[in-house]
Amino acid sequence: MASEKEATPLGSPAASGALRGASLLILLQVASRAITFVANQLLLRFLTAQLLGVSTQLEVYYLSVLFFARESLRVAIQRQGDAQDRADHAHEGDAKTGAAKDNAATATAGPGPRSPAAADTARARTTQAVVNLSYISILLGLVSAALLGVLYLGSIDGDTMASTPFLLPSFSIYAIAAMVELLSEPAFVVMQTRLQFGARATAESTATFARCVVTLGSAVVASRLRVEAGVLPFALGQLSYGLVLLAVYGWYGAVLAGKEGFSLLPKKLAAASSSSSSSPYAMSFFYRPTLYLARSMIAQSLFKHLLTQGDTLLVTALSTPTAQGVYALANNYGGLVARLVFQPIEESSRSYFSRLLSQQGPGATDKTTGNEEKEKDKAAAHKASADLTVLLKLYSIFSVVVVALGPTAAPLLVGLVAGPRWAASGAGAVLAAYALYVPLLAANGVAESFVASVATEAEVRLQSAWMGAFSLAFGAAGFVFLRVLAWGAKGLVVANSINMACRIVWCAGFISRYFARAGVKFDLAEVRPSALTIGAAAVANQAARAVVGGSPLPGLAAKQIMIELVKVAGVAIVFIALVAIGERQFLLRCFETARGRRQKATNK
Repeated sequence: MASEKEATPLGSPAASGALRGASLLILLQVASRAITFVANQLLLRFLTAQLLGVSTQLEVYYLSVLFFARESLRVAIQRQGDAQDRADHAHEGDAKTGAAKDNAATATAGPGPRSPAAADTARARTTQAVVNLSYISILLGLVSAALLGVLYLGSIDGDTMASTPFLLPSFSIYAIAAMVELLSEPAFVVMQTRLQFGARATAESTATFARCVVTLGSAVVASRLRVEAGVLPFALGQLSYGLVLLAVYGWYGAVLAGKEGFSLLPKKLAAASSSSSSSPYAMSFFYRPTLYLARSMIAQSLFKHLLTQGDTLLVTALSTPTAQGVYALANNYGGLVARLVFQPIEESSRSYFSRLLSQQGPGATDKTTGNEEKEKDKAAAHKASADLTVLLKLYSIFSVVVVALGPTAAPLLVGLVAGPRWAASGAGAVLAAYALYVPLLAANGVAESFVASVATEAEVRLQSAWMGAFSLAFGAAGFVFLRVLAWGAKGLVVANSINMACRIVWCAGFISRYFARAGVKFDLAEVRPSALTIGAAAVANQAARAVVGGSPLPGLAAKQIMIELVKVAGVAIVFIALVAIGERQFLLRCFETARGRRQKATNK
């Protein structure tokens, strides 16, 4: 019998496509984020710390609506993949052989291979099921926007309301922008499941550019007209982002739907016409396992979002809008690497591991028969272990560089880019602390992406419980550092680090247990940098501090800051050369692997 795994071997273009897609997303997001970064620097000239703090609150509202509406469904849909097609295939086989139970050979053989026409029909049905599920996100978005809107408006004090121009209109525009972006979800999930990274990169880069132009343009126009626009430029920019995203995704989705025979609107599924209770579809629209998995992930999504945005919530509750603005600036700069590099890698790796290990779950294991299938399962687990180890090792090397040089370079960069006013506000010291937090952010992101790819419903619930405990620990740590010790935004970074370390430990235990059950070795010691790299990092850290000296940063002119940064860059060049020597064998293996995949793709 021709299995689905044979149709998608480990070295298939689909697996290579996920890796190439990650590279494409990184390159285009670097460009779009660079444009955003430049626009934000220009906007700083029009903003006070208080306005930046209020805009951060509105952005948290906007992101919360999107997160609660679509996050759990996105993760579940990514894991749907070929599992639905196998379920449909098996269900069709059961229907055909159910009336012939006396024929043991037929019942044992199963449904057999599909014809090309039947395979195309099944592919269209799988895509339609994904589209149908995405409409749940739109309904959840309406509910989330209303409930979170009531909570946000109730939390605004009178002073903030009076001192922030156009606050209520801006809030309304943010709510509309969230719903507009959710309308693009049906087309987005199709692009995501089909690994259409080019379409996604085009949509996001174009929308980001439009947001920058509208935000900066409206701020400049308001300044020339001598109108206090408040946070209205941010709201208008976010609305333009959603509109462009909807237009581009809608166009790509409509073209693909016309070619392959599915609809971007909800549509009953042909496989659901059976009245059998064993039908894989619920209410004639939704694939049951994906729906149940998404439901079980809702609680986890809540905890994850509270932990992700918990820093902003804590600083909102325990500090002034001005302090919130200082933290927002440091967080924006510190999170730049996460948004540019980590986020696309995490999303692509989640798609990659979901597809690679799609038959490793309990549901798939029950249907797997024969030693050949078991060997393929183990081979997939071996490849996943090797690829995850390589990814974590690359992250660890990058993290060593950031920890060694980041605390010294960060305050200088704030003074150069944001200006002396922001440097004097303490944002540089907060960003220096954030540099020590970045490695934890990186490791946790890829670890949780792997967990989301393979965890069963029971394991997801267990993770949700632990994340709830971590959220309580984070809240307690934040209260101690912010209110008791009065460390301000710097203490918030420390609290975040404690929370992230707890999550990493849990994920490390889960990953080790997962590969142990699969009979595959996964050694965390293999992701450590070499002794030479660690020693060079310690020396580089002290050397960077020494060459910068003790000049009072807020009083430095831009030219002097550039000189200090050149000194740090000189240390960095020597340090990175030593890292390359210490990790030469690992880096050469990565290069050879990448070159081999590129040649294989070219030959095909």
